[in-house]
Amino acid sequence: QVQLVESGGGLVQAGGSLRLSCAVSGRTFSSYAMGWFRQAPGKEREFVATISGSAGNTYYAGSVKGRFTISRDNAKNTVYLEMNSLKPEDTGVYYCAASPAGKYDYWGQGTQVSVSS
Repeated sequence: QVQLVESGGGLVQAGGSLRLSCAVSGRTFSSYAMGWFRQAPGKEREFVATISGSAGNTYYAGSVKGRFTISRDNAKNTVYLEMNSLKPEDTGVYYCAASPAGKYDYWGQGTQVSVSS
């Protein structure tokens, strides 16, 4: 069973930065595509960023491109989301997810990010 645990959320002022981490159990982490998603109050969960397994190719939602950076450390079974120039609209619960083969089968419990204006 694959388990994901997010950390690094918190309260920050607009323009500030946070770094989220997601620790993943399992022996084949390096083969998983990993993604970050978020859910704002009263809204549906939305895609934020993804990174492929071996090649580390990345893709971002337009709303975060240029401000957020997804990365991974396969030796530590961890994926990161570096968030800069945060805006109040970035507020929400952030989830990481693992995709062994084409869809996100495993999800973490989420970490709260709150950005004050």
